[in-house]
Amino acid sequence: MLESVTASALASALDGLALRQRTIANNIANVNTPNYHAKRVAFEGALAKSVAAGDGHASATTERSLEPTNEIGNNVNLDTETLSNIDTVLRFQFAARAADAPFSAVRAALRTS
Repeated sequence: MLESVTASALASALDGLALRQRTIANNIANVNTPNYHAKRVAFEGALAKSVAAGDGHASATTERSLEPTNEIGNNVNLDTETLSNIDTVLRFQFAARAADAPFSAVRAALRTS
């Protein structure tokens, strides 16, 4: 149960989403830093390929955003970061619940026995 492709994929997704949350927080913290370029985290493509190959393990990558910069050379867009954070939090909650499902079933079975 703990070594299935699904469990590995969920663990990889949680790791990637956690990195994305930290990256978004860092971007927001640097919203007024001159010449700071926002970072973006990608892992979904690598995760999909890994699952298709029957593995489920994938690593997230962080890249510099190519969005245009403002007058101070900064390209952090607070609206974009806020929406990305909301999306990431919802995905993290969904993945965490999915990862917990097998354990919830075992806990329920143990309570009824």
